[in-house]
Amino acid sequence: EGKETIATGAASAVAGGFTSVCVMPNTVPALDDAGRVDFIYNQASKADLCNVYPIGAITKGREGKELAEIALMAEAGAVGFSDDGCAVASAGVMAKALKYIQMTGKVVMQHCEDPELGGGVMNAGPLATKLGLKGWPRVAEELIIQRDILLNRDTSARYHVQHLSSAGSVEMIRRARETEWGKKYITAEASPHHLLLTDEGCATYDTNFKMNPPLRQQADIDAIKQGIKDDVITVLATDHAPHTNEEKALEFPIAPFGIIGLDCALALYIKALMDDNVIDWPQMIAMMTCNGAQLCDLHSKGHLSIGADADVTIIDPKLTWTIDKEQFASKSRNCPFHGWEVTGRAITTIVGGNIKFNLAADRVK
Repeated sequence: EGKETIATGAASAVAGGFTSVCVMPNTVPALDDAGRVDFIYNQASKADLCNVYPIGAITKGREGKELAEIALMAEAGAVGFSDDGCAVASAGVMAKALKYIQMTGKVVMQHCEDPELGGGVMNAGPLATKLGLKGWPRVAEELIIQRDILLNRDTSARYHVQHLSSAGSVEMIRRARETEWGKKYITAEASPHHLLLTDEGCATYDTNFKMNPPLRQQADIDAIKQGIKDDVITVLATDHAPHTNEEKALEFPIAPFGIIGLDCALALYIKALMDDNVIDWPQMIAMMTCNGAQLCDLHSKGHLSIGADADVTIIDPKLTWTIDKEQFASKSRNCPFHGWEVTGRAITTIVGGNIKFNLAADRVK
């Protein structure tokens, strides 16, 4: 009962200025059949806050062994496919997945982590050794990215790398997108925490700094920012991963990965990218709206034009505020940015022509 629901997640989204979100299949049970896709849409309709689009699992139970009901989920409204939280480790299964998902026209989203090289709890390096924690090397991510790009050359599915974390990953995506083929079929996203935090946050064993993929080092942050500036990375995501206080209070090695991100992602991206002069407002807004909408074939979303859905977020770019996790609309409180002073905030969120959040009224509809 302490976990996030569709309703509380949607409330968190509109409070953060998001009119549409894609939810991942790393649930129990996994979102791996058409009935569960229907369930997500039904729950979102009952919540009546933001648009909620399901990402279906690539494999049954996200176990990486047998393909899930790809075609049936696509027909039911899944806008993409991922085993988020796990990579599809088998090259044979991934090759099949690329082929079948390409036939649906949907996007393949990969959480890139070789399980034989991953399995750590923080970035591999001297600090992990000092803390006595199992390290998670960059190559675990980079190996899957390189493998999948090679596999996809025979298929040309739309392939999207989720929450990349390393400089090497940026370089691989860069090389792929230097070709006409890669520009069309290979995309990647960044998350706020991989732009603002390093593995030094783990030094006190604070589980709010335990991420999947893990926080890396400043050189990786710099490379990701450069990738954003150079249009190598085209989407800004949140990687919203809510957990209860009890779960996050467990010892570092066994506490769950992830943090919440919807309530404060906008301000964090302003801090990471605008304040550092990496990109300008039009670029950042595109990366948070139309680029993601296009990736998921949501053609009436992410732009203001005649015939488009009346989904609008009004932002005060100069509003300074302090992140307070206790004030979040989310049901969870696992946030490493608590107490940060930031600038820029959504003050009104309109979905389908109706106001769903208004900061002045301090309310979610």
